Amino acid sequence: MLTPVDAPAPARGAVTVTDPRLLVREQGFGGYAAEFRRRLGSGELGSVPVVVGLVVIWAVFQSLNPAFLSAENLSNISVDIAGTGLIAVGVVFVLLIGEIDLAVGSVSGLAGAAFAVLSVSHGMPEWPALILAILTGTAAGAVHGFFFARIGVPAFVVTMAGLLAWNGLMLQILGANGTINLDDAGLVAQLTRYYFTDIAAAYGLATVAVAGYFLSALHAARKRDAAGIPSRPLSELALRAGVLAVLCYSAAYLLNQYKGLPLALVIFVGVVVVTDLVLRRTAFGRQVFALGGSIEASRRAGIDVTAVRITVFAISGTLAAMGGLMIASKIAAANQGAGAGDLLMSSIAAAVIGGTSLFGGRGRTWSALLGVLVIVSIQKGLQLESIAEPVKYMITGGVLLAAVVIDSVSRRTQKAAGRV
Repeated sequence: MLTPVDAPAPARGAVTVTDPRLLVREQGFGGYAAEFRRRLGSGELGSVPVVVGLVVIWAVFQSLNPAFLSAENLSNISVDIAGTGLIAVGVVFVLLIGEIDLAVGSVSGLAGAAFAVLSVSHGMPEWPALILAILTGTAAGAVHGFFFARIGVPAFVVTMAGLLAWNGLMLQILGANGTINLDDAGLVAQLTRYYFTDIAAAYGLATVAVAGYFLSALHAARKRDAAGIPSRPLSELALRAGVLAVLCYSAAYLLNQYKGLPLALVIFVGVVVVTDLVLRRTAFGRQVFALGGSIEASRRAGIDVTAVRITVFAISGTLAAMGGLMIASKIAAANQGAGAGDLLMSSIAAAVIGGTSLFGGRGRTWSALLGVLVIVSIQKGLQLESIAEPVKYMITGGVLLAAVVIDSVSRRTQKAAGRV
C-alpha cells in the first residue's frame, strides 16, 4: 500500500513561478496587454493577421474605388460569402483533426443537382427535397470517413476519389441537358434573394447578438468565480460587448441602407455560431481538438477515434451540401459546372487564411467567416477595378501562401516556446 508523501518545502530563496495566464485577470487591462504580447511572442497569433489583412484590403480598395465600402457592395459581399463560407466551416472541422477533404466541391454540386432533380424533375415538395439533398452530403462525407477511419485509406486519397466519383454522379443525374432551372420564387432560390426589409430585423439581430454574448460571458465569469478560478472582470466584459455592439450595429446600419438583412447572411452566421459552440462547449468538440493534437494520446484517453473521424467527415459533407444549395440559389439552377472551378481551393483557402492550422489542433469556425471575407473582398475589389480573372487567381494564391507561411512560422515559434 502506497503512503502519501507531502511535497518538500521550497528551498530558501527559491522563486515560485506562476503561469502568467493565471495572473492576467488579476492585473486588469494591463495584465491583458502583457498576455497579448506574450501570446504574440510565443507564436499564438490567433486571428490577428487576418483581421489586420482584412482592414488593409478594405482600405486599399476603398482608396481605389469609393464604391467598395458602399452599402450595396458590402451587402453583396455578405450574400456572396455564404455559399463558400458554409463549405469552409466544414473544412475547418477536417483540418482540426489534421486531415484534408478534397471532395467538398463535388459534394456541393451533387447536393444542388439532387435537389433540382427531386424538386423540378420529379415534383417532390421543396422542403423534403432540401432535406434529402443535405443528407446526400452527409452520406457522402460518412463514406469518406468510413474508408479513412475504418479501412485506413489516407484521407487525401479517399476524398480525391470522392471528388471524381461525386462529380460523375452529379453529371449522371443531371442528364443530357446538363442544366435544371429552379423556381425563382421557390425555397432554394430565395435563400440568397430574400431580405428582411424591416430595419428592426437587422437591429434586432444585432441586439440579440450583443446581449447573448454579454450574458453568456457573464455567466461563464460567475461560474469561474464560484469555482475559485480567475475570471474576466466586469469592466472587460463590458468593453468586449461594447466593441461587438459597434461592429454589429454598424453592419446593421449599412445593410439597412440597401435592401435590409440578407437571409443568406443570417443562415451563415447562425451555422458559424452553432458550430463554434459545438467545438468549444461540448465533449465532441474537445475530442476533435484532442485528435488534432495527438491520435495516440486520444486513444489512451478513451476517445473513440474512429467514430469522431467519421462524424467529422460527415459534418464536412453536410456543410458542403448546404453551401452547394446556397450557390445553386444564386444562379437559380443546377448545372454541370457546379462545384468546379476554384470553389474547392477557395473553401480550403478560407479556412486556412482565417487562422485554422493545416497541422491540426488549432482553429475555430469563425476562421471560415474571416477567411471567406478576405477572399470575397479581394474578388469584389478586383471586379470593381475590372481586373482580369487570371490576376484574381494569382492574388488569391499569394494571400493563401502568406497564410500558410504565417501558420508554419507560428507553429515553429510555439515549438521554440514549448507551447506545442
